[in-house]
Amino acid sequence: MSYGEKYGYWLNNPYFDDETKKELLAISGNEKEIEDRFYKDLEFGTGGMRGLIGAGTNRMNKYMVRKAAQGLANTVTRQPGGKEKGIAIAYDCRRFSREFAMESALVFAANGIKAYLFDSLRPTPELSFAVRYLGCAAGVVITASHNPKEYNGFKAYGSDGGQLPPNESDEVIREVNAIDDIASIRFMKEEDAREKGLLEIIGPKIDDAYIEALKKVSVNPELCREIGKTARLIYTPLHGSGSVPVLWILKEIGFEKVMPVKEQQYPDPDFSTVKYPNPEDKSAFELALDLAEREGVDLIIGTDPDADRAGVIVKNAGGEYVPLTGNQIGCLLLEYILSQKKQRGELHENAFAATTIVSSDLAESICRHYGVELITVLTGFKFIGEQIRLLDDTGKKKFLFGFEESYGYLAGTHARDKDAVVASMLIAEVFAWYRSRGMTLYDGLTELFNKYGYYMEDIDTFTLMGREGAEKIRSALKTLRERMPGSFGRFRVAAARDYLHGIKRDLKTGKTQRLDLPSSDVLYYEMEPDSWFCIRPSGTEPKIKIYYGVSAGSEEKAGEKLQSLKQDVLDVVKPLLD
Repeated sequence: MSYGEKYGYWLNNPYFDDETKKELLAISGNEKEIEDRFYKDLEFGTGGMRGLIGAGTNRMNKYMVRKAAQGLANTVTRQPGGKEKGIAIAYDCRRFSREFAMESALVFAANGIKAYLFDSLRPTPELSFAVRYLGCAAGVVITASHNPKEYNGFKAYGSDGGQLPPNESDEVIREVNAIDDIASIRFMKEEDAREKGLLEIIGPKIDDAYIEALKKVSVNPELCREIGKTARLIYTPLHGSGSVPVLWILKEIGFEKVMPVKEQQYPDPDFSTVKYPNPEDKSAFELALDLAEREGVDLIIGTDPDADRAGVIVKNAGGEYVPLTGNQIGCLLLEYILSQKKQRGELHENAFAATTIVSSDLAESICRHYGVELITVLTGFKFIGEQIRLLDDTGKKKFLFGFEESYGYLAGTHARDKDAVVASMLIAEVFAWYRSRGMTLYDGLTELFNKYGYYMEDIDTFTLMGREGAEKIRSALKTLRERMPGSFGRFRVAAARDYLHGIKRDLKTGKTQRLDLPSSDVLYYEMEPDSWFCIRPSGTEPKIKIYYGVSAGSEEKAGEKLQSLKQDVLDVVKPLLD
């Protein structure tokens, strides 16, 4: 059907409710808006789907949620014992999150699959934990992570508690795309699902088990109890699902003087105190910074709405509050975990850490120093989770820590996705560790650079909306592949990795080698001297991202090199996007 025919179908089919039809009637005659809402179905990608809330096939609404849930249900019913194992469902504070979670549960129930639905909002990592704890066949989180308030999403998880790996996600995608008529999707009433034992509400029992699992990840609990009596820190959940579990775990490990940002402590789907509920953005910490200034506190921790990402702000040597990057937080945690485990004689001989191709090279230096293998995967925490399943679950290696530059971290194997709750606990613990040595977290970062060299990273993001924007992104990457530049301004290309075709080309020798990672539309350039950049389209938003990394002998030199690299790369790439 054309977009106009789909619009008419939604308006006239009795399957769609009156509120949906009222919203669609309001755009009658607005051809551009009708096209945008119906020219395609909201794409179910490798991690699920995410989009603007509203009526239409290219929007997040209960009907598209039913379609996603039916696609996942089709794959679960084919698994041995899949129906009995069931699917766990969590949701965050966003508009319609509770409703979309219930819609999913009732589609699963109509397919004979038991649904375990949390009684109120929970963090994404707790859903990952719940899938493993309950032995479920799959899991779902209704969330749009740190996107603006107008968005929501549907994230699918496998039986190991991780986001679906490529083969499994491809199977779900095929099932979702094969559903031509949304009105044909099976659906059950809530009271019938409860009566038949196909809907079970879960809550406190899972919470208790999750917190106990986190406590086992603590590296130095004695130090936390000692320093935590006097150490003060500020925490904000940015109106999301982190409030209860983060404050709970910090209290459990001994931090008695945690100050929550009260204006942001409770759920708010409008995120009324921030422009953008993203702990990567310093502006989201304005209220926390006001509180820190008044109280003279050195550490602020913030988590995003579904509590899978954590941001940190600390005082620098000049007494100014500065945000740490995701790479800096990840490397501080990595150094702490490895150094303390080595000191205690607990560093497993087959231990490994994991990070992504766009994260800091500093991680490699840290792991090399402690004799720990670092496994590098494609962007997306599901690939880190996959390594835990392949290596730790099978007993081949011992997973210690994983992180990605976009503020995602995981220590322990209780979950298989990034976990801002355990990250908040460990950030507080590292804060206590440096405090016990008479140092601040910022001092610790300086110590890290003095030990390994100055590593700096940055990212540029370009948003290109609609069909035209998507085509510009595809065209830019195609042009870069075909031209294969030998240099970008003052920086020579030593080697180019094309992850779409799985080939690395050495530009000096002309030799090529296969890349042992899944196919992905990513280009990575190893540059001279001591630098790199990577370009890739976002998997969840209409954006293209360029990541940069450099290293040098001093902070000043690293900063200058980074700015030069960015300018030279943008001089080539930006015209391709205009």
